[in-house]
Amino acid sequence: MEKILVTGATGHLGNIVVENLLKKVSAGQISILVRDEAKAQALKAKGVTVNIGSYQDIHSLNNAMKGIDKVLLISSSDFNDRIGQHKNVVDAAKQAGVKHILYTGVTLKDIAASPLQPLLQDHFQTEDYIKESGLSFTFLQNSLYAEVIPMFVGEDVLKTGIFFPAGEGKVPFAVRKDLGEAIAIILAGEGHENKTYHLTASKTYLFADIAAELTTLSGRKVNYTSLEDDAFEDMLKQFGLPEEIVLMSVLFAKGIKNNDFNMADGTLESILGREQTDLRMFLKEAFNL
Repeated sequence: MEKILVTGATGHLGNIVVENLLKKVSAGQISILVRDEAKAQALKAKGVTVNIGSYQDIHSLNNAMKGIDKVLLISSSDFNDRIGQHKNVVDAAKQAGVKHILYTGVTLKDIAASPLQPLLQDHFQTEDYIKESGLSFTFLQNSLYAEVIPMFVGEDVLKTGIFFPAGEGKVPFAVRKDLGEAIAIILAGEGHENKTYHLTASKTYLFADIAAELTTLSGRKVNYTSLEDDAFEDMLKQFGLPEEIVLMSVLFAKGIKNNDFNMADGTLESILGREQTDLRMFLKEAFNL
C-alpha cells in the first residue's frame, strides 16, 4: 500500500485534505505531521498515524518520512525563513527515499513584477528547490482563499461598506473546502507526476462584485470604495492592528489591484467533477445571510 504523509494536517487546509483522503484510501495509508498532538486526536482515533514535529525540527521530519511514498507539503504559515522550513521538508523526503512530493503554492501571474514578491517569492523558490532535488513533484498553485474576504472587508461590512484599495483588480477566489477536496483527489490518484495545477475558481470577481452580492443577500446597500493606499494604511493603523498585519493587507491590496491573481482556470472544477462553491454561496455562509 502506498503511504502518504500530510504535513500541517491540523491546519485549515490540511484537515480538509485528510478528511477527504480518508474517503479514498484506508486510514492505515495516511500519516500526518502536526505540532500539537492534542489537535490530532480525532484523526488518530480514525486510525491515522500521528507524528509530532515541525518544519524546523529536522529529527522529527526524518522520523515522519520513514516508509513514506508520497508527501503533501502544505506551505508554512510562519513567514520566518519559510523557504528554509520548506527546504528541510524536501531534504528529509529525499533522504528517506520518498518518491513524490506535492506542494501547495499560489497561482500568480508574474512574481517578479508583483508587489507581493516579499511575501510570496518563497513559494516559487520552494518549487525550484523541489525541481532541483530530483523528486517527482506536483505543484498545487492555489488561488486566494475566499476565506480572506471577511478579513479584507471587515466584520461590519453590511453597515460600513467596503473600503479596500483593490481598484478594478479581479480574483478567482476559491473556497478552502473545495481546494482541500481537490488536493485529496490528486493525492489519492495517479498520473500527476511533474505537473502544475492552477487551482482557482473558473470566474474572477471584483471587490465591487462582492459589494453587489452582499447587497443582494442582505437587502442593504453595500458600497465599495477603493481607497488610496496611504489612506487604507492609515485606517488600519487607527484600528490598532499589528504592523505585520497592516503590511500584509497593504501588499495584498496592491497585488490584487495589479491583477496578479487574475488567472481563472477550470482545472479545479475538472478535478472535483462538479461546480465549485460560488461567491454568493460563500458570502451567504460567511456572513450568515
